[in-house]
Amino acid sequence: MLDALLAAARPWLAPAFTWWGSPVTGLEIVAFAVALAMVVANMRVHWVAWPLAIASSLMYALLFADAKLYGEAGLQFVFVAVALWGWWQWLRGTGADGAPLVVHRLPRRAWAPVIGATLAGWVVLALLLDHATDSPVPWFDALPTAASITGQLLLARKCLENWPTWLGVNLVSVALFAHKGLWLTAVLYALFAVLSVAGWRVWRQRLREQAHG
Repeated sequence: MLDALLAAARPWLAPAFTWWGSPVTGLEIVAFAVALAMVVANMRVHWVAWPLAIASSLMYALLFADAKLYGEAGLQFVFVAVALWGWWQWLRGTGADGAPLVVHRLPRRAWAPVIGATLAGWVVLALLLDHATDSPVPWFDALPTAASITGQLLLARKCLENWPTWLGVNLVSVALFAHKGLWLTAVLYALFAVLSVAGWRVWRQRLREQAHG
């Protein structure tokens, strides 16, 4: 199935140009633009971020599978499922008080379970990739994969802490994609890291505005 999909997408996976000695594909260029638009929409807390997330995730699934980053590729399908849920949450979700969902902080009592689940997911996924695939970097691949699921779930519930989570994911991902020669994607994730800081500041300001009515 995967081989058939990659074969069908082969024209888009053909090099469009070479950058720093590595080919940049047409699919990577389009995915770059869509993903960047998605993050900007997330910063503005606009629901259009979620359909953009679905589109970019499907494109990156093919791109990462072609690069044998199977953890990152599989993660994109998790992103699609979470994006559908997050889309609903942003349009119809409610907070603990039953009011429409707004930007808020993750309760301190939830920090330990969230961190613990992320670390456990990293270990399980890394072992799976190590034993079930030919991934050359199973632990390196699994870390941003597991943490990305955490970040996406926090984002879907409009928790402020999604932004520092994404900052960590993006910094590790820059190193991972540079290691694999996906230079345009490495640049994208470097931009994501900067936007994570900006998004963190924007959402903190939104929290202050909500607190003052």
